[in-house]
Amino acid sequence: MTALVLAGALLVTVGVWIARPDGDGGDAPPEAHGLPAYAASGEPLSGPCAPDRLLRPPCGAWWGAYVPYAKNGSLKDAVLGFERRIGRRLDLVYNYHDMSRTPLDGELLTPDEQELGRDRLLMLAWESTVWTEPHHENWTETQLGWKNIASGKYDRDIIDPQARRLKAYGKRLFFSFDQETDFRILEGAGTPAEFVAAWRHIHDRFRELGVDNVVWVWTVSGYLGHAEQMKALYPGDAYVDWIGMDQYNYYLCHDSTNWLDFASSQRPAYEWIRANISAGKPLMLAEFATAPDPQRPERQREWYEEVPEVTREELPEVRAVVQWNRPVPGDHCDLTVDEGPALEGYRKAGQDGYFRQRPPSR
Repeated sequence: MTALVLAGALLVTVGVWIARPDGDGGDAPPEAHGLPAYAASGEPLSGPCAPDRLLRPPCGAWWGAYVPYAKNGSLKDAVLGFERRIGRRLDLVYNYHDMSRTPLDGELLTPDEQELGRDRLLMLAWESTVWTEPHHENWTETQLGWKNIASGKYDRDIIDPQARRLKAYGKRLFFSFDQETDFRILEGAGTPAEFVAAWRHIHDRFRELGVDNVVWVWTVSGYLGHAEQMKALYPGDAYVDWIGMDQYNYYLCHDSTNWLDFASSQRPAYEWIRANISAGKPLMLAEFATAPDPQRPERQREWYEEVPEVTREELPEVRAVVQWNRPVPGDHCDLTVDEGPALEGYRKAGQDGYFRQRPPSR
């Protein structure tokens, strides 16, 4: 009950700050659930490099990142601080949510996300779990189950309210349900057939509610040991707009002695997806990063410096690259680019013209 009261209070306040970029909020009445009809504003982009309706940029790729919340609890402060370090604005901000319905993690399009979304694209990953700690701090959670989602059990209290928020926002955004879904089978979420049914149910439910500003990103790990599972998990071309993959150079983080340069870490999964899932969908490196080499720190700089040329020449259908800027559990598992050679290489890569795309305002 307390969570519902807090959520209602948040929704009342969400629309307060949103206004047109020129400061004229007008007299338009707010939509249901607190988001005004003019949340998306400005003229659509035009010209040969304008992205299409599914946000595919024809002249390059989006430069994005997942940045954990700042210590003060602000996503906005975390992203702005990251942008100061890397010397540029991100094209795309990636954030994760559970289905708890709490204002902290269970509400899609928080006030910080909306404000960041004025000048950037948003990508929201929605997990069919309830996290034990805020922001999934210790990686523990309760599964709601794909079978339950597909049955409509959570439509009224979870699916429909969040769908209405997305609709009211108006601006196009990337949306992923249960990213790295091939690993969620082992976590007890369900079978591949149940995932497909859950994905299609959410997709169809959004459509029934008139949510037409969501660009659907089906995201798998890209780990080729899961090839058969990934094939079975694909919901079908009619239900997917982009394909995401999360491939890393983990190196010592996963007790490997084999250092993978950027091309070697990405190309196998890229080629497999093109050959076995879809040859026509745009691809996204929905998470990517490299672990450090303690004996050769400069390797991180070199790894990131390769990103523009390799993406342009060897991964031409990759149209968005998203840095995972958070350590993962284990020794030698700091995947961030906050300092040192990793920051130097990432900064340089982000200045390449291939990643200097203009996000649309609608």
